[in-house]
Amino acid sequence: MRFANIAGRASLITASGAVDVARASELRFPAQPELLYEMWSDFREWAQTVDSSNGEAYQAKDLGAPSPRPSQVFALALNYAPHAAEGGFSPPTEPLVFTKFPSCITGPETEVTIPGLTLDWEIELVVVIGKFARNVKAADAWHYVAGLTAGQDLSERSVQYSGTPPQFSLAKSFRGFGPTGPMLCTPDEFVSPDDLALSSQLNGVTVQSSRTSAMIFSIPTQIEKISAICDLRPGDLIFTGTPEGVGHRHDPPRYLQVGDVLTSSIETIGELRQTFRR
Repeated sequence: MRFANIAGRASLITASGAVDVARASELRFPAQPELLYEMWSDFREWAQTVDSSNGEAYQAKDLGAPSPRPSQVFALALNYAPHAAEGGFSPPTEPLVFTKFPSCITGPETEVTIPGLTLDWEIELVVVIGKFARNVKAADAWHYVAGLTAGQDLSERSVQYSGTPPQFSLAKSFRGFGPTGPMLCTPDEFVSPDDLALSSQLNGVTVQSSRTSAMIFSIPTQIEKISAICDLRPGDLIFTGTPEGVGHRHDPPRYLQVGDVLTSSIETIGELRQTFRR
């Protein structure tokens, strides 16, 4: 199943276009995308009965974040060994988890205001939680996943490294620093949800390219580790880490500038597109 937020309304994406959930279900399910995660199992069962030929055309500019109001946004640092190496770090032996504040979450096509001089990019696969999770074992973790989407963990490095030790959350939570989308795909949409190609292009030049199978800690392991400490709630997000190629580690460093266009894509899910202004 492919699910999207179109102009603030929950929609199924079919071969023929978008099906408005509230109208097609005769208000059995709400229009607000964030409310559907509380009833995700029932929603998925109903979605299988929808006539896929009744889709309507939609525009990419109307797409919003698939989970626009998560209660929590978790993220992993150094979850790809080459990314750890480019920063001069050894691969971690335990997941390094930080948070992004939910107010930074936006849709897939946005303009981002540059707050400083060291704005960096990080393409990431993002997990959307589909039901309450506490002390989940890795073997059961996929049962708690509503779906996967694409995300950019935009980061203002001067804020991140302004203190000792570095702090992550504020540096990665400026307005617009959490683009997600363009849609959510349930795990059954993928040949293997553990092995997806992801990449970023800056002004048409590839700057990151990898596969999610290169993660140090898999999605099930992340869910197990986080849910052992924090309750995961429907609609919560997990940014699962970025591969090598971030601007901070270029020689010399390359940061995002006014007029830059950053496109980020994950196979099957689709593309994000950010332009930058002062």
